[in-house]
Amino acid sequence: MRAHWLVLFAVLVAVASALCVQGYLHHLSGIGDDSAPSAGSAGKVPTAVSEGGPVIDARSGALRTAGPPERTIALTFDDGPDPVWTPKILDVLKKHHVHATFFVVGSAAVENPDLLRQMVADGNEVGVHTLTHVDLGSAPAWRQQLEIQGDQQVISGLTGQTASLLRPPYSSENDAVTNSTWDSIRTAAADGYLTVLTTKDSEDWKRPGVGEIEKNLAISGAKGQVVLMHDGGGDRSQTVAALDAVLSRYEEQGYHVTTLGDALGINSMNPASIGAEASGTAFVAGIRLSDWLVTAISWALVASGIVTFLRAVLVIGFAARHRREALRLRAAGRGRRRLSIPIRPAMTEPVTVIVPAYNEAAGIEAAVRSIAASNHQVEIIVVDDGSSDGTADLVEALALPGVVVIRKENGGKPSALNAGLCAASHQLIVMVDGDTVFEPDTVRKLIQPFADPRIGAVSGNTKVANRDGILGAWQHIEYVVGFNLDRRLFDVAECMPTVPGAIGAFRRDALERVGGVSDDTLAEDTDLTMALCRDGWRVVYQDDARAWTEAPASLGALWRQRYRWCYGTLQAMWKHRGAVVQGGAAGKLGRRGLGYLLVLQVLLPLFAPVVDVFAVYGLVFLDPVRIAALWLIFLAVQLCMAAYAFRIDKESLRPLWTLPLQQFVYRQLMYLVVIQSVVTAFAGVHLRWHRMERYGSLTVPAGVKENA
Repeated sequence: MRAHWLVLFAVLVAVASALCVQGYLHHLSGIGDDSAPSAGSAGKVPTAVSEGGPVIDARSGALRTAGPPERTIALTFDDGPDPVWTPKILDVLKKHHVHATFFVVGSAAVENPDLLRQMVADGNEVGVHTLTHVDLGSAPAWRQQLEIQGDQQVISGLTGQTASLLRPPYSSENDAVTNSTWDSIRTAAADGYLTVLTTKDSEDWKRPGVGEIEKNLAISGAKGQVVLMHDGGGDRSQTVAALDAVLSRYEEQGYHVTTLGDALGINSMNPASIGAEASGTAFVAGIRLSDWLVTAISWALVASGIVTFLRAVLVIGFAARHRREALRLRAAGRGRRRLSIPIRPAMTEPVTVIVPAYNEAAGIEAAVRSIAASNHQVEIIVVDDGSSDGTADLVEALALPGVVVIRKENGGKPSALNAGLCAASHQLIVMVDGDTVFEPDTVRKLIQPFADPRIGAVSGNTKVANRDGILGAWQHIEYVVGFNLDRRLFDVAECMPTVPGAIGAFRRDALERVGGVSDDTLAEDTDLTMALCRDGWRVVYQDDARAWTEAPASLGALWRQRYRWCYGTLQAMWKHRGAVVQGGAAGKLGRRGLGYLLVLQVLLPLFAPVVDVFAVYGLVFLDPVRIAALWLIFLAVQLCMAAYAFRIDKESLRPLWTLPLQQFVYRQLMYLVVIQSVVTAFAGVHLRWHRMERYGSLTVPAGVKENA
């Protein structure tokens, strides 16, 4: 089963790699308006370069430079292909029956592959202008290699040809070559590249006006020229207009306008080898895959953000409605007769409380004593499910009236609950875990909704007793904000999926109609609740019926507990999937409850690791201030929702200071639990019961009665 962690690691590495590709191609550099080359010393630049021709050949020991022959103009364009301006420039070239050399940027070529192919098909020449339009003179050696060879691979992959001409971005004429630029030229020459500079710069990147561009390209005399223009990097409308006029003038003056290779009498482009073309094709495919993946992630992030925001709005809205209704019913119970408040009779029937116990010696005494101290008539049945730590002996030693101990061989929690159900004397059944304590009025408050005959089960309000420490605070927040807010929503929407094992009340005849507590899943409480909903019973939430339970005190114990919960919930969802197409109460559970669980508790957690990787990507490659602002907005929504949940639960807001930290540890642990559970479920592996460690810390916190 550990193989799935390797799969997760591989997926995250793949996503991170795709994001790095995107960040490198689109955010570390980028095509923009050219500017003057970076200043620097030129003391190491040979005179043959600074005073020579625009084409530099440093491939052999003998440095040579060259330029076009007399009355020949090598027309060159940089920074394309651009989806708007390159087609217009190609049309102008066709109109005048001339060809040009296009120094293409690899990232732009990947986005516009058809334009690159059209350049070549029209008889034009293509050269290397780096992968992302980076200044080679200021780039380290590894990046120079990546930029040049990456662009070459794009050209090979898209056209099936290799290019031998290179123009460094931000380059101009020979006398502007600096030491660092010269070093990059020599490095490129070692890989077989001819470096091309310029003799006539249109300076169209400044957008000075059509007339000024024409003036910059005016030529007199017979000397051959290398003309620089741009087909990408910004608005090139002035370039297109000036090009038409300039070509007409050159034709009138008798100049021959052609590609650089044709002007020099060389074949600058040659068919790529099978290996080079395959490598280039794979390189381009990798970039396109990263583009697609990042686009998909971006849309998924938008969708998850919308879902998260809607969930916050829905949960708070339904919680407010649930609270108003609860206040109305309590007011009616106190005798406030208003026409808008229905009078509901108080439930005074005796209750059977079933406590399944397996090795609960650490907390069973506190649990049983708290239930026995209830201000409502109760029968307590403790079912010892084959304990080996003397749990049953401890309960019997208490000698409390109304407490019955049943000893049985270990058969699991469902069998213990069913044994208690068979021995129960009353029609109202309360089930409580052996690591949970009640307040004196918990039972009385818990059963009041049974005044409505449609109600088959009631969920109580589970509280974390051992909330000291940051892990306890995080679980306390989760119980109040996650579980209890959701239960209010489920109550109002009539699709309660879970009555927790820590505190739940049931009608006996409802339990008998669904066959008692099933052992089909590891989440017997969720399975039972869903079965009741599908049988037509209403399941509600009683927020003032509180139970205090022990939460895991270590990350390992927390993992085991939540792993069982999550896996069991997935089992129950699958078992009751037929509710989606049913009507009535079953349909509400299927379409509302199961849909909510699927989206919020399965799909979003599965996507969460990618969100974290994307956040790191944003901090590195995007605007870190914007990313931080988005995170703060998300955190503010979480804090507002948490503050409201704590307020209606009458809890102190002090633990909320740990909420930002929860995003960095607790959240990751929870989504890893979901991933583990989903993989286990799909693999069909039977997961054994994970019993939580007991700490013997069960008490009702001081001041609870006063604050109730």
